[in-house]
Amino acid sequence: MTTFAPDSLALNRKLPLWYQVSQSLRASILGRCPDDPLRLPTEDALAEHYGVSVLTMRQALKELEEEGLISRHRRRGTFIEPSARRGSPVRLLGSVDAIVAQQSGEQTTVLDHGPAPVPAELAGHFPGLPEAVVFRRLRRDGESGEPTNWAENLVHPEVAARIDVADLARWPMTKVLRDSVGVRISRITDTVEARLADPETARLLQVPLLSPILHYTGVTYDASGRAVDVARIRYRGDRFSFTVTLETEERTDPAAD
Repeated sequence: MTTFAPDSLALNRKLPLWYQVSQSLRASILGRCPDDPLRLPTEDALAEHYGVSVLTMRQALKELEEEGLISRHRRRGTFIEPSARRGSPVRLLGSVDAIVAQQSGEQTTVLDHGPAPVPAELAGHFPGLPEAVVFRRLRRDGESGEPTNWAENLVHPEVAARIDVADLARWPMTKVLRDSVGVRISRITDTVEARLADPETARLLQVPLLSPILHYTGVTYDASGRAVDVARIRYRGDRFSFTVTLETEERTDPAAD
């Protein structure tokens, strides 16, 4: 039986191999032609194709199975789900220092700030709060001055009262919360997805209406687990790429990298 032929992959040995393989195979599956076969090669054949161990390949396939992109049948093989489509945005978890580094290095203008109703889609992050304090900023490339992204941060009022707006023109919000306000940040959850530029984004970033942008949402939690800041950042799709380094726990089996 003819099997599906996934794209090749140049591995980065600094990142978890199973993650790279799963994302490469995921992209191949979602970008396949309608008449491509649904049957995947065997685990051994896929491991040889990607240059990884069978254990690494098995972990990558498990990730895709849990996402619903493939199904595995004993003695029959592994098959792409016919209805497999691009689903939820990829959710990325990184260190606080990584987030600060990602947000730094650009010229920042504070556009405005003040109380505003919490949007319905973000109400779950601010239970019982009808309003948050919104800070809107425009960032430009440090060399060309070209706008690269604009951000709006919805901050818990209790925390916002301690923010010096002048600090936001010099430092990323994450750094201000941690180093100036003294918030003990426990974690930041990132979501990145592709969207089309709305009128406000098109105006601020100087791009055509409905042009592709990267839409980032970052939720910052304090040590008690309370959301203190929700950042929504729109990046120009032609000027920005999003790179995240993932650190994993050490494995006892080196073959399961």
